[in-house]
Amino acid sequence: MGSSLILRMNAEKALKALGVNAKVEHTDLSSARGMRADVIIAQGLHTEDLGGAAPVIVPISNFMDVDGLRNQLDEALRAQGWL
Repeated sequence: MGSSLILRMNAEKALKALGVNAKVEHTDLSSARGMRADVIIAQGLHTEDLGGAAPVIVPISNFMDVDGLRNQLDEALRAQGWL
């Protein structure tokens, strides 16, 4: 759960930079499948396992790259018409 906690904190920073007020939770892969989420941010190797779990699934490779995550979220949220 350590990596998901880091990702949660960086996702909160990225979403704040985009002006998005969001509740961000961190969880393990099996729990994520059962949650009702609008967006799931996960390591790229896990995104196939999460197919259909949320309207938007953002694969990431670098947990520490807040700017890269912000850019990916910006693109994904705009594609949904949410930004």
